[in-house]
Amino acid sequence: MIDRMFDKGALQTLERVVQFTGARNRVLVDNVANMSTPTYKPRDLSVKGFQKTLGDALRVRRGSGTPMTGRLRLRDTGELSFGEGGLLSARGGATGEGILFHDQNNRDLERTMQHLAENAMAHNTAIELLRQSLSVMEMAIRERA
Repeated sequence: MIDRMFDKGALQTLERVVQFTGARNRVLVDNVANMSTPTYKPRDLSVKGFQKTLGDALRVRRGSGTPMTGRLRLRDTGELSFGEGGLLSARGGATGEGILFHDQNNRDLERTMQHLAENAMAHNTAIELLRQSLSVMEMAIRERA
C-alpha cells in the first residue's frame, strides 16, 4: 500500500531526473579529473536521449488508463540501463568536442564547466521539487493538510 504512494504524480519522474543528473555529474567530473591525461576522450551522457526516453515512458503511462499512477518504465538506451528501481548503470559516450591537443586529448575545460553548471541546476531543481512533494505528503500523513 505504501509503495503506491510513491507511484503517483511526478515523484517517479523527479526521481529518474535526479538519478540521471547524478550519473551525468559523475561522468563530467571524471572528464575534469582526466583533463591532462594523454589520449583521454571526454565523455558525456545524452540529455536529449534521456529526455526522449523519459517522455516516451510518460506517454505510455498516460495511455495506460491510469495516467497519474503506476510504475514509470523507461527503456534502456545505448548509454543508460534502467531497472525496476530506476537507473542501474550509465556509460557515457565520447563527445568528440574540444580541441585536439598534441597528447591526443580533446579537452575543453570551459565547455565541461558549463555542462557541470547546467547539470547542477537541473539536479538541484529536481531535488527541490522532490523535497516539496514529499513535504506535502508528510503534512498529509501528520493530518495537517
